[in-house]
Amino acid sequence: MATVASRDIKEFVFEWEGKDRAGKVVRGEIRAVGENQVQATLRRQGVFPTKIKKRRTRSGKKIKPKDIALFTRQLATMMKAGVPLLQSFDIVGRGNTNASVTKLLNDIRSDVETGTSLNAAFRKHPMYFDSLYCNLVEAGEAAGILEALLDRLATYMEKTEAIKSKIKSALMYPISVIIVAFVVITVIMIFVIPAFKEVFTSFGADLPAPTLMVMAMSEIFVKWWWLIFGVIGGGFYFFMQSWKRSEKVQKFMDRLLLNLPIFGALIDKSCVARWTRTLATMFAAGVPLVEALDSVGGASGNSIYAAATEKIQQEVSTGTSLTVAMDNAKIFPSMVIQMCAIGEESGSIDHMLGKAADFYEAEVDEMVAGLSSLMEPIIIVFLGTVIGGIVVSMYLPIFKLGQVV
Repeated sequence: MATVASRDIKEFVFEWEGKDRAGKVVRGEIRAVGENQVQATLRRQGVFPTKIKKRRTRSGKKIKPKDIALFTRQLATMMKAGVPLLQSFDIVGRGNTNASVTKLLNDIRSDVETGTSLNAAFRKHPMYFDSLYCNLVEAGEAAGILEALLDRLATYMEKTEAIKSKIKSALMYPISVIIVAFVVITVIMIFVIPAFKEVFTSFGADLPAPTLMVMAMSEIFVKWWWLIFGVIGGGFYFFMQSWKRSEKVQKFMDRLLLNLPIFGALIDKSCVARWTRTLATMFAAGVPLVEALDSVGGASGNSIYAAATEKIQQEVSTGTSLTVAMDNAKIFPSMVIQMCAIGEESGSIDHMLGKAADFYEAEVDEMVAGLSSLMEPIIIVFLGTVIGGIVVSMYLPIFKLGQVV
């Protein structure tokens, strides 16, 4: 009962300053419930405190997967250097600039300090530590190789985040240009073209068809701009919410993304890289195949691959080999299946899957670099056609008038 009660006591970090028995000024930090406990602890250590100040809690930012990857790398480095686990949490927590991460690490440290295993402490925060993470930590604790598995886990997370960032950068550029183009066209339609319209009405002549069409579009923008922005903004919001919460929409969009003409191959290769990297990491940690497949599907980041992984898991649990089950899924490249077959025959599936992950990660890098250079001229032509077409349409009456004169 005393142990349970101690977990509910909230501790704070106090910064203190005082003098030791030799009269030398010393400073430091200590975790305690209140100032009285700090004073009692320091006096037992032979320190006479002159200033005790509770550290202010900063409003932290949202915890991102990149923060968890950095924490894992730091914790692995500390443990490899022989730093005790609790002290490692203290060092990493104090050195983090995000107060939310510091609070999370303090909560985990408190659980571990009261006797909870590290993987059980991580499992209390499923929003930040998924089943794959917790399973690997549990395997490391059981085998006594926690620092090695934390290092492997940090490498896995860093490579996964690198792939995600590359995909986002490849998709962000055209999306941002389209948004800017829409804003520029809206400004032209609402403010520039009405000024031309006033000038053209004084001509008293028939206007060219392109000019009339652009002016009609301008009238729609001027009259219904609030409705246009409302429909686009609201439609985008509801679409994103449906994508997050509806399983049918997720499957539809994931399948659509895989079938896109240019970006589909890039997304497909990134899913294969993450799938093989995850399974290789789980195998290397000694996690059984059926249990490892629980985490692999979700780690791929695509519901199509997640559904295929469930089927593979069912077939493997009934005695089918991994290679045959992957071949039956009909979504994996032949090279991955052949490397998996070689790995099964030689007893080194983790090594062969790791090689496949390296290959597809390199493929993603090359495709992102190629797409970046390819998209620039395409976007320039797109903007030139749209905005240039509007400008030429508005200048056609002026050219016509010049020819008459």
